[in-house]
Amino acid sequence: MDISTPFNPRNLPDAVGARAGGRFLCCNRNNRTLMASVITKLRRRAKALHRNLRGANMAIGALASTDHPLLAHIIPMRRCNLACTYCNEFDDFSKPVPIDEMYRRIDKLGSLGTAVVTISGGEPLMHPELDDVIRRIRANGMIAGLITNGYLLVAERIQRLNRAGLEWLQISIDNVSPDEVSKKSLKVLDKKLQLLAEHADFHVNINSVVGGGISHPQDALVIGKRAIELGFTSTIGIIHDGSGQLQPLGDEERRIYHEMQALEKSSFTRINAFQDNIAKGVPNDWRCRAGGRYLYICEDGLVHYCSQQRGYPGVPLATYTRDDLRREYLTEKSCAPHCTVSCVHQVSIFDSWRGSQHPSPAIPAAAAPSELVQIK
Repeated sequence: MDISTPFNPRNLPDAVGARAGGRFLCCNRNNRTLMASVITKLRRRAKALHRNLRGANMAIGALASTDHPLLAHIIPMRRCNLACTYCNEFDDFSKPVPIDEMYRRIDKLGSLGTAVVTISGGEPLMHPELDDVIRRIRANGMIAGLITNGYLLVAERIQRLNRAGLEWLQISIDNVSPDEVSKKSLKVLDKKLQLLAEHADFHVNINSVVGGGISHPQDALVIGKRAIELGFTSTIGIIHDGSGQLQPLGDEERRIYHEMQALEKSSFTRINAFQDNIAKGVPNDWRCRAGGRYLYICEDGLVHYCSQQRGYPGVPLATYTRDDLRREYLTEKSCAPHCTVSCVHQVSIFDSWRGSQHPSPAIPAAAAPSELVQIK
């Protein structure tokens, strides 16, 4: 073979060419995969830097003014493709909220100055126009997040979420192998996590849980370590009862909880004592700002304190005003001492030192107190 001829494995003898060609093609595939992985990581880091800068600006705004929500959970669809036995936040029949109505709700949150909108459910990936919901959140200048069970994620769906502008995603994995309580297991979802590691431009957090209803608390460590291995962050939540109230951990659960904390990167739950008190079964003394700094918008468009206190205040988002925000900001919630809903804890940190509250009527337990609900 003339050395001036470009390399072509077909020009070699058959047996040698087959081996060389195989190595050449394999090398090319490996190089392409490596390059794609590097580009994805660089793009993810650039977006993370941009998101963190926006988050810092929003934190400054949160300290400067108390008249706007910091976080809103919005439900585009109550229906779910799973039926975890502890969950009271889904059904198997609801239709998706029409996209024009979702636009109105998102625009309203934008006009109230909301900083972050998390799309939840049910299973939000079942909404046929979810990408447009994400785009509308971003168009209003708000950070867009998504909580999903992950079952419907494929490479093409992840790439669509990238294009829509999703900024972070959380999957809660309950166990290593599926059982009668939950099918959200690492065994089922690991391939989905690998796809996220390969394709997602957005931040991914994997949440595991300990507490009542979870048969193997040590699974949380396996899940957390796998998340970090794939380049994600990992957090741990504590199961609460059907009214969002405290379920103290046993000795083994507390041990797992503290080991998981050591795996976690810096987060709001690492700079306050909320979760530690919950793990010990100790009530927290804090000022819940739900209805003011945190809003839960159900599929019917009503504002609630949180997923576990649906019905309070029960005001349509369309008519919610800054007067409503100020009233609820200053209203004491009787369920607060034993609450385990960590997202409400986190946003309330900004105002822990100001805005003393006045008592409110006692809030009755949710309709099905025997059910358990995972922290969101």
